[in-house]
Amino acid sequence: MHERFPLLAAGVSGATAVLFGAFGAHALGHVLAANGAQAVWETAAKYHFYHSLALLGMAAWMRRTPTGVAARRATQAVKFWTAGIILFSGSLYAYALGGPHLLVWITPLGGLGFVAGWIAAAGAALAPRSEYDI
Repeated sequence: MHERFPLLAAGVSGATAVLFGAFGAHALGHVLAANGAQAVWETAAKYHFYHSLALLGMAAWMRRTPTGVAARRATQAVKFWTAGIILFSGSLYAYALGGPHLLVWITPLGGLGFVAGWIAAAGAALAPRSEYDI
């Protein structure tokens, strides 16, 4: 993975998390209230933002991680978190806006992406010390 992708993903994801959170709280308030979906939107925005911060942290860590197992596991974490944001938060955003109930079946796949990303991050930390410099 190109060394700039994790930081790009963090920047785009963080910006959209803030925008979606504000949009849901202000411009979409009446729509979400009518759908009874304020809590759903808030959950989507919260996990979106948390994992944007995780992407940012991993991007910073990866700048000091050369190659090898640690870098591969960190790259996996970035991919899993990015997929998790899209699947988990994206499906909840769409559902909150009145999308079909079928969307809630996608949400757990995003949650699995989040968990897999955290496991990969732990795996990066457990890589042989000679592969990274903290």
